[in-house]
Amino acid sequence: MGETDVHWPVPPHNGFTFDDMQASRDLSRRVELIDASLVFTSPLSAFHVDTVDLLVHGLRSTLPKEFRVRREIPVILDRSNAPAPDVTVISAHVGRDQLSCEPLDVHLAIEVVSPDSESRDRTTKPYKYGRAGIPHFWRVERDGTGRKPLVHVYELDPITRAYVHTGMHRDRIKVDKPYAIDVDLTAIEEL
Repeated sequence: MGETDVHWPVPPHNGFTFDDMQASRDLSRRVELIDASLVFTSPLSAFHVDTVDLLVHGLRSTLPKEFRVRREIPVILDRSNAPAPDVTVISAHVGRDQLSCEPLDVHLAIEVVSPDSESRDRTTKPYKYGRAGIPHFWRVERDGTGRKPLVHVYELDPITRAYVHTGMHRDRIKVDKPYAIDVDLTAIEEL
C-alpha cells in the first residue's frame, strides 16, 4: 500500500464504545461516536468556524462562575454514544483538562449545521441529547442570505424528554436560560 492509503478502523463485533475511541491514537480529533459507529466530520467551512467563534465569545462574555464554555467536548451519553457538540456550556467543576463530560454536567449543547451533518444535527443529536436530559439545545444554520447565523432555541420538556422550540433568532440572540445570554449575531460580518 502507498503512503496515502487510508487505514480505516475495523469495528468490534458489537460496535465501538467510547473507551475504544479514546484508546485509538490514530483517530482524528473530529470524530464522534453515534450508535456505536465512528462518525468522521468533514473539514469545517469558514461560516462554521466563524459562527462557533462568535458564539463562544458571546457565551463567555456574560458567563457566570458556575459555568464553563467548551468546544467539541465529547458528551458520554452511554457506552455507544459520545457526540461532541460544536459548543457546550458545562458545569464549572468539569476540569479544564477533562477530555469528556457527562450529560448531567451539560446545560446547553449547540450544533452548527454543516452539509454533512444536517440530518444528525436536526434529528439524531437533539433526540439523543433530550433523552439524556440536557436541558437546552441550539441548532444554528445559515440565514436566508447565507452570511449570518440563524439560531433555533429549544428547551427540554421534562415529561417527554423531547425539545420544544422556543424561538428563532436572526440578528441577536437574547435569552435567560441557562443564564443571561446576549449575542449580536450580525457581528459575524466583522470576523
